[in-house]
Amino acid sequence: MVDLKNLIRTILREELHGVKEVKQKENPVVKQQTKEIVLKAQEEALKVKQEAEREARKTIDESLEIEKRLMKRGQQLEEKEKQIISEKAIVDKQKQSLDQLKKEYEEKRENILQKLEKVAQMTKDQAKQLLISGWEEKLKSDLAKRIKQAEEQVKQNVDEKAKELLIDSMRYGATDYVAEYTLSVINLANEDFKGRIIGKDGRNIRAFELATGVDVDLEEEGVIRLSSFDAIKREISKLSLERLIKDGRIQPERIEEIVKKTKEEVDKIIFRAGEELAHKVGIFNLPSEIVHLLGKFKYRYSYGQNMILHTLEETRIGIALAHELKADVNTVKLGCLLHDIGKVITDKEGSHVDLGVELLKRYRFPQTIIDCVAAHHEDVPFTSIEAIIVYISDAVSGGRPGARHEDFEQYLKRIKTIEDAAKTKKGVREAYALQAGRELRVVVKPEEITDDEATVLAEKIREELEKKFDVFPGQIKVTVIREYRAEATTKI
Repeated sequence: MVDLKNLIRTILREELHGVKEVKQKENPVVKQQTKEIVLKAQEEALKVKQEAEREARKTIDESLEIEKRLMKRGQQLEEKEKQIISEKAIVDKQKQSLDQLKKEYEEKRENILQKLEKVAQMTKDQAKQLLISGWEEKLKSDLAKRIKQAEEQVKQNVDEKAKELLIDSMRYGATDYVAEYTLSVINLANEDFKGRIIGKDGRNIRAFELATGVDVDLEEEGVIRLSSFDAIKREISKLSLERLIKDGRIQPERIEEIVKKTKEEVDKIIFRAGEELAHKVGIFNLPSEIVHLLGKFKYRYSYGQNMILHTLEETRIGIALAHELKADVNTVKLGCLLHDIGKVITDKEGSHVDLGVELLKRYRFPQTIIDCVAAHHEDVPFTSIEAIIVYISDAVSGGRPGARHEDFEQYLKRIKTIEDAAKTKKGVREAYALQAGRELRVVVKPEEITDDEATVLAEKIREELEKKFDVFPGQIKVTVIREYRAEATTKI
């Protein structure tokens, strides 16, 4: 055990000795390398230090240069400020001098004016008024002469200009003439159809007339005539009868079915016609009821003039006039388009003007457009140039040659019928039908008719006229006039 310990100690001593020898052998090289590294590091440090010193000197030099320039700039600014202060002082001094001169000038001017007023014995305002009056007197005759010349020139040109304007507008608006009929004719290929149309004990023809509201005439050979003043009903009946003949099943139930279906289709045709009319004049997005009523113009006539063509013609004339006269084109356009819309409102009583105005108010149209519709027959005073243009356009379209026609004998007969409705009444002195029969003026005997009786008489005449005329182009206004006069003449 002791020997082993000694052996370990011996081995350890030898190993330590070997390590020591190795270290002694390596030390010179390591020392040399270490020395070289240190020298190199010192050299690098010296270079870095020198470089830093150069950069620091450069920065210092630049800072000094900037400082010199700033000092120089500051000196220049100080000099500029001193110069500005000096100039300001000069300007202030000059301003004070000018103010003093102005004050002296005003004082001298006022003194001169006072002296002039004293010499002339009138104030400044009086002198000014005297001068103006003198010039007015000198210019008055010249102004009057020029005004008179201008008026004469306007009178010479206005008629020609108005004619040119209307003719040019009519050229834009002229439309084709479409005749008015109260009969629709259906040609039959076979007379046997008449028996089927009549039906057993006449039940088919009664059902057809009841469903359509028209009169059916089968007396003429080879044709069926449908008679009605209502063009829409006449169109529905014609289309329905043609379909019934083509279908062959003619019986009351089938008649009602076909007539109902045809009414729906005609309603669509009417709506499309209204849309087409509005779009042709550049109006869009109107309420559906308004468009449908406009479409009814397709089947409405006034003295032979188709309403849809009259409205189109009038609107084009109105647009042309509005452009020439620098008026509101949109207002004129809508006023012309809607001016007669009351004529196709059949479920209410009243003149077509009042019905049209009421409709437009319900749909909250602008007041300018409502005024155009209200004044297009001069029922109310014109409120704008647009209203006058609508009135003129309506008159031009309805009054141009070839636009409207009426049988002269029928016209005289109608006028006589209207006047006789009043002349046959007790206490009536005279009766006159005016405006193509649209107004009846009745002059009564004041000693036989009182004021209250005159009111009753107007109602009686109205009721009789409604019985005599199932359909009339417009309405008849009855006016009863009662006037009492007392006269006396002196002998001298």
